[in-house]
Amino acid sequence: MAQLGEDEILKSTGGGGSEGGEKVVLMENKEEGHHPYAFHVSGPRNVSSPNWRDLISSSWKDGNYKRTVIACFIQAVYLLELDRQEKRTPENALAPKWWIPFKYKLVQTLVDERDGSIYGGILEWDRSAALADFVLMRPSGAPRAVLALRGTLLKSPTIRRDIEDDLRFLAWESLKGSVRFHGAMKALKSVAEKYGSSSICIAGHSLGAGFALQVGKALAKEGIYVEAHLFNPPSVSLAMSFRNIGEKAGFVWKRVKSMLPLNSENQGSTDPAATSIIAGMKQWVPHLYVNNSDYICCYYTDPDGAENSQTEKENTRPCSGNFAAKLFVMSKGNQKFLEAHGLEQWWSDDLEMQMAVQHSKLISRQLKSLYSGPPQQTQGKLQ
Repeated sequence: MAQLGEDEILKSTGGGGSEGGEKVVLMENKEEGHHPYAFHVSGPRNVSSPNWRDLISSSWKDGNYKRTVIACFIQAVYLLELDRQEKRTPENALAPKWWIPFKYKLVQTLVDERDGSIYGGILEWDRSAALADFVLMRPSGAPRAVLALRGTLLKSPTIRRDIEDDLRFLAWESLKGSVRFHGAMKALKSVAEKYGSSSICIAGHSLGAGFALQVGKALAKEGIYVEAHLFNPPSVSLAMSFRNIGEKAGFVWKRVKSMLPLNSENQGSTDPAATSIIAGMKQWVPHLYVNNSDYICCYYTDPDGAENSQTEKENTRPCSGNFAAKLFVMSKGNQKFLEAHGLEQWWSDDLEMQMAVQHSKLISRQLKSLYSGPPQQTQGKLQ
């Protein structure tokens, strides 16, 4: 689940994007001496900075623009930790260049108390920077605050705790025992209380997407619905494998049971009250971005029984028993794992993907707990 794992770091000598309403013009070639993660080297090409035109027609209403900017915010969190490890100063730091062009500012970093690493950050709309470029108000659709969470960083200061949480998910398909889960939960609740849940969003990549999904789901169960953008979320775990075996055994038992004579009292035992509760509740529909060649997240595309995905429908309510997510699938044939799992693909110029409101087996299982029973409380010592 690594996003940034190179051991050799080149010295950065260049700055970031353009000012005001001009296009962020990015260099065509990665010139020697420029850091490979500098915004002008590996960032998105030809992306507009907010300008007065956004007051008439907001770029944030374009799904491609929103996906690109939010992916840049997650990249900034990776670089916040790299800047810390490399002891960069504010003058030569890499991370700020990934949010400044979009008129946002960093207001809080989330630090893992186990190793002191930065795993998340809260970015808020920078009204002062916007006014300096005659953007008098926040464009429609632009969140007031974004909580961005990074994934695994294969560098010696962070790899132990990152892999520890990777293994936690692999074993239990849950991250609630991690201090990062509770740190992200506290931070998201704080900005939701400050700005309202409809004005903020949470986003993550890889392991960070796993945290974002579980934090967003936990808040949704409390009735706080926050927009979520999940890039390459993990979909593989031992717990899932054992659960699949149990589901198959349960299916066989139901088939056998259906062949046995039953009392009339037990027939048609579907609980109409439970169905009406689900139908009447507001639904939380996260945005998932997956690559078919990425074995970590590709299982999200598995359909739930005979339920077919519904293409090009932006507002679809999950039917009874199935819970939907906006699933964006990239298919580029055979790709190397690091390319298929990388964050950079989600702002590339040649990005081609299909959007569907997907009733997948994995999504249905993960979101089912939202609509059954009281909120779950995390117990035990944080590790």
